[in-house]
Amino acid sequence: MTPEELRRLCEFVYRRTGMLYGESKRYYIERRVAQRMERAGTPSFAAYMAALRASPAEAERLVNSFTVNETYFYREEHQLRALSGAILPKIVAGRGPGDRVRIWSIPCSTGEEPYSVAIWLLENWPMVDAYNIEILGSDIDTDALAAAAEGSYGSRALSRLPPALLHRYFEPAENGEHRIIADLRESVHLTTANLVDAASMAAQGRFDVILCRNVLIYFDEASRALAARNLHAALAPGGYLLLGHTESMGRIADGFTTRRFDDAVVHQRAIS
Repeated sequence: MTPEELRRLCEFVYRRTGMLYGESKRYYIERRVAQRMERAGTPSFAAYMAALRASPAEAERLVNSFTVNETYFYREEHQLRALSGAILPKIVAGRGPGDRVRIWSIPCSTGEEPYSVAIWLLENWPMVDAYNIEILGSDIDTDALAAAAEGSYGSRALSRLPPALLHRYFEPAENGEHRIIADLRESVHLTTANLVDAASMAAQGRFDVILCRNVLIYFDEASRALAARNLHAALAPGGYLLLGHTESMGRIADGFTTRRFDDAVVHQRAIS
């Protein structure tokens, strides 16, 4: 790829995902584009760019190839402790039995995070059955969502999960993997959504808790600010946003207040 071709491709990905790539990621980019060109049967970069513009399906496949899906069960467990020990008790303090509580994992990648939330609450929040807990997992990567729906995981994804929970919530699958039991798979709803697309975010409704971890580090300032606005709009008044441990809303968004709990620092949308 020439420098101009690289720039055009990176601009195409940026407009659709908010993720910023450039010359420093040339090898990563060229490898993925070469794979897509071969599979799409396009003989040149110009032909492939034309195919991208003409085919939403090919654009989706390219975006899928660029997304980062590094995750595992019980990642950043301190936030799960804060969720059951402090955040959810505050949320339900003004609600009655059977009221709905909405929790959103975006991006959810291949499902480890929303399934972790479901398992953690079943194991650690005594009030879990007193409320209508709705857990949603969303991602821009449709291949990752398909893997999440399948719910089969290898040893790396499961390495931090206590053996008793592996036995309780998984069943043996092919190739030495383990699959989430059907009841748990059905408890998590999966949808496509894009952090930098306000319409796709708004379509999911509002949430009491949003986990958006370890993705904003791939965005530039403009994309982070846009994502922050969309996340703020997706939170119910008084709702909580949980970011990755290296991420902060401090410089990119108004409307959030930092809350410090014993186990985690989170961001809260103003109540009014």
